[in-house]
Amino acid sequence: MPSVAVKLYSVFFKFLLKQRLQSWIQGPIDESSNPYGVTTRPEESVSAPNPCFTDGVATKDIHIDPFTALCIRIFLPESSLSPPEQSHPKSHLRSSLLDPNSINHRRNSYAPSDTGTPRNDSRRSSLDGLNSRSDNNVYRGYSPQPQKCRKLPIMLQFHGGGWVSGSNESVANDFFCRRIAKLCDVIVVAVGYRLAPENKYPAAFDDGLKVLNWLGKQANLAECCKSMGSGARGVGAEFTKAEVQRHIVDAFGASMVEPWLAAHGDPSRFSAIDVFWAGDVICIACSLVYRSIRCVLLGVSCGANIADYVACKAIEAGKHLDPVKVVAQVLMYPFFIGSIPTKSETRLANSYFYDMPMSLLAWKLFLPEEKFSLDHPAGNPLILDRSLKRMPPTLTIVAEHDWMRDRAIAYSEALRNVNVDAPVLEYKDAVHEFATLDMLLKTPQAQACAEDISIWVKKYISFRGNELSY
Repeated sequence: MPSVAVKLYSVFFKFLLKQRLQSWIQGPIDESSNPYGVTTRPEESVSAPNPCFTDGVATKDIHIDPFTALCIRIFLPESSLSPPEQSHPKSHLRSSLLDPNSINHRRNSYAPSDTGTPRNDSRRSSLDGLNSRSDNNVYRGYSPQPQKCRKLPIMLQFHGGGWVSGSNESVANDFFCRRIAKLCDVIVVAVGYRLAPENKYPAAFDDGLKVLNWLGKQANLAECCKSMGSGARGVGAEFTKAEVQRHIVDAFGASMVEPWLAAHGDPSRFSAIDVFWAGDVICIACSLVYRSIRCVLLGVSCGANIADYVACKAIEAGKHLDPVKVVAQVLMYPFFIGSIPTKSETRLANSYFYDMPMSLLAWKLFLPEEKFSLDHPAGNPLILDRSLKRMPPTLTIVAEHDWMRDRAIAYSEALRNVNVDAPVLEYKDAVHEFATLDMLLKTPQAQACAEDISIWVKKYISFRGNELSY
């Protein structure tokens, strides 16, 4: 059973959220009064961005849409400061095949198992990347040097909160994203989508897809800048009037390229080197191979619904999203619902944090009144008339004491029926939001969950890609 602290915090959380939901239901908000949107509630405890690697991760906030409140927070792990690896992917692959210690035991069962001791990666203690943009030390933060940068995959993270609360910059979400960035060794981009009831469906879904398109645009702009000679000057540098014409800038003369992503984002190309014998002569063949930017989607609670939608749209878009490619997604206790109740929805209707009645109120606030249905495509993925064969590999995280667990497991089974890699990890004595509220709940399952996610995700973001079959 959950601890006493978890139970007490759940009661307090449900009391406050129920009051907010009822006030919004009784006094509907005019959507036209705030077209810009809301991404963070005034009562939300937020964590300020910190561009210094004080605890192993640097963060910065970016507002990417001038017409809405859509924003992102970038989490850059300190491991990105390490020099680029000199070993070639193919040679690394061959050595890993010969090394028996490189084989990881991955868990595909429902119940949690021992994943082993997490690897202690060496971290640089020096902060060579920290500098100042100006003489008066106005900006003390990380400014990348492209020639010394290590490239990392990108993970899009969508926070939870039942459509009406939560934030990408909340204290709990900031703590969770820092942990994921360090364990998975990725750049985490936390999306601050617009909340309901000010912005109903499909605002949050459109924001998620807009950020994915923005990543593709950033990748293409970075490549254009390299071809224009910006690499010699340094990504993110300030340009003189004579140099502006050689760089992609906006109407105010500022660079449109995000320096952290341009310097550390996963490369779109790599050189493939093959060594072979031709008689008595050793021949070396080098070729330039195109490679997509590997992107992983991670959604928490209602954010999992957004992640699944974005993954589906990415498949439909195909090459239109190049060079970004969604290689996997992680759905953490997704906010699925349906008109036909499952066993867990009946047995655990009054479970911790988000019980069934409160969740129905949240769905009423999120969906337009004329479109409200428990079988709406945003809430019930199994009701959709779409093919699941091309969906990316999907890891589903469920909690034992969560009424949403059965429908999440059913969706995972539907993916496995069409040969999609879709394991389910269930954590005993865990409640909804157990991993993302670990800063407050302090449960042992949260750290284990983050480590399990990192083990599974690294199968699809390693430089080996699909060259090695798991």
